[in-house]
Amino acid sequence: MSAALLRTTPALRAGLRASARPMAAMTFARGKATLPDLPYDYAALEPYISGQIMELHHAKHHQTYVNSFNAACEALDEAQSKNDTKAAAAQAPLLNFHGGGHVNHSLFWENLAPNGKGGGGEPNGKLLAAIKEDFGSFDHLKKQTNAALAGIQGSGWAWLVKDKTTGTLGLVTRANQDPVTGNLEPLLGIDAWEHAYYLQYQNRKAEYFGAIWEVINWGTVAKRFEK
Repeated sequence: MSAALLRTTPALRAGLRASARPMAAMTFARGKATLPDLPYDYAALEPYISGQIMELHHAKHHQTYVNSFNAACEALDEAQSKNDTKAAAAQAPLLNFHGGGHVNHSLFWENLAPNGKGGGGEPNGKLLAAIKEDFGSFDHLKKQTNAALAGIQGSGWAWLVKDKTTGTLGLVTRANQDPVTGNLEPLLGIDAWEHAYYLQYQNRKAEYFGAIWEVINWGTVAKRFEK
């Protein structure tokens, strides 16, 4: 990881380290962020998420976050080499936005799998027990998550998280590309940006929020929960 990354804000550094850990080998190479490969074809999540959306979302939007994050790291390095505090400080919001976009999407791709091939259905084991304990039932979790997604003003994410101290589950939303940091471990994130659904669902985002549960990879979520 680049020296520039290590000199970003403590909260972003923590989020990048914690959230990117499952895909660290794929997302960082030679000190720069790189676009992770998907473990499935772009069309594999149809009919719930179209192949066109997946290709644009991954190859265009996520790639832009990667490119812009690397550019911000380079600009920060240059500013610090010149002892230009003002120019260095100007990179902070870019590092948070584009670094968060990279982290959030890297987790998001892992959240998904083709229906019937790892995607959809319900969680089981310890994760299901925790969901029942903290949300009452799996159906209640889905309803509360969809309500949180619908309540996001503009662009953002809804996350199922685990408190690292107590082990309890909760729901949080984050605006734009702000990553989940601090004492919360992100387990499952759902992207509420228009680019995640609009080509297929247009203004019917509630349909997207309902459909995405059919391709959630609960095996990956369970591994994050139990680690």
